[in-house]
Amino acid sequence: MFLCWSAKGGSGTTVVAASLALVLSHRRPTVLVDLAADAPAALGIAEPSGPGVVDWLASPTADAAALWRLATPATDTLQLLPRGQQTASTGLRWAELAAVLGEYDGTVVIDAGTGTPPSTLFEAATHRLLVTRPCYLALRRAVGCGVQPTGVVLVAEPGRALGARDVERALGAPVLAELPYDPAVARAVDAGLLATRLPRSLAHQIGQQVLRDAA
Repeated sequence: MFLCWSAKGGSGTTVVAASLALVLSHRRPTVLVDLAADAPAALGIAEPSGPGVVDWLASPTADAAALWRLATPATDTLQLLPRGQQTASTGLRWAELAAVLGEYDGTVVIDAGTGTPPSTLFEAATHRLLVTRPCYLALRRAVGCGVQPTGVVLVAEPGRALGARDVERALGAPVLAELPYDPAVARAVDAGLLATRLPRSLAHQIGQQVLRDAA
């Protein structure tokens, strides 16, 4: 199970999580759990209008079968569990969700969005990937979250004073991949083509660096 999150908005977590799920789906069936509500737009698929994973979390009786009925296909081998309409933030069944996802016969990628991830999901994930830019404010907030990633995906920005080694020292975790700025990625997202035309540069960085080091 891969869990992706960022400490500060605008770091690119959804694009990284969606790209990771797409690459993994070429190897085995994969589900992308969208807790940030941006995955459909990033993948270029229709926005689900019904309930989603947060609605399931808020229900006291919904079972595993009910969760999987919420899934919608993004590609032939990638399913999306959308966030849904529910806005509840308390009383959510994170432990039950972690248990159901842990039994999935495939790979799970969770886009946990911005802020400290739910502790139960964080503990259940084998790979905990912090997505960040080499920004002092983002790193300061990440350290303040008090959770330790197993690896960092660094979204590079030209002209920054901080580099990969600075990020590793600050967070105490290895930088698994540096994703250079590539206009092709932004164009693919803007055109709704990420799911069908994942830019080669991004697929390579995710496949050759993140997955190799996370193995």
